[in-house]
Amino acid sequence: MDGPVRAWVDGWVVSRGASPPLVEPWGYTIDVGTAEHVTRHVLDALNDAVEERTVRKVADAVTGPGVWLKVFADPATVGNWLGEGWWIDPEPGYLMTLPLTASEAPSPPDDYRLRVWTRAGVTRVMLAAPDGSWAARGQIAPTGRTAVVDQVETSPAHRRRGLGSFVMRTLTREAAAEGAETGVLAGTPDGRGLYEALGWRVEGLLTSAKFVGAGVER
Repeated sequence: MDGPVRAWVDGWVVSRGASPPLVEPWGYTIDVGTAEHVTRHVLDALNDAVEERTVRKVADAVTGPGVWLKVFADPATVGNWLGEGWWIDPEPGYLMTLPLTASEAPSPPDDYRLRVWTRAGVTRVMLAAPDGSWAARGQIAPTGRTAVVDQVETSPAHRRRGLGSFVMRTLTREAAAEGAETGVLAGTPDGRGLYEALGWRVEGLLTSAKFVGAGVER
């Protein structure tokens, strides 16, 4: 596959309906188009390959609030490279990958209703609770040999019942059936344990930073 960063970028823009990525010397620029997430810059380097001077150069060129920076290194390190006006998520994310293989369709949990549909290249999975309320969801965007898992959530009232695992297995099965060979995702600390239990491997840490404006305390 392409590098995991490029694979994640390609699938993420499809999943979120963002602009096609603009290739930069240091990575990618993506226009998202909302007030809180105008644009994001993603550096195409992992772990020890991330350079302080590159991060500083990209960050220092940002002048408007609502621009995000994604750097695949520890927030404790990257945070020291960013100047005034940057909010840094103190918890790291995780860029993760998984080889995809054809598998049997998992059975929905008892009394939960499953709905799977695909639109504009994105496959979505939803589980409704016995009373019809929302229980869990997720989506996946295949882009050739890779597919990006995105926005996996479980209602607090329905956690610890295996719904997250079911959603993940259903998503990756759907992507494998479309010919994808590798899954990619950017996980949170809360989700990492679930993903690793399903065989996902951490490729690198992820720092998420947002420019909120000069003169604003971090």
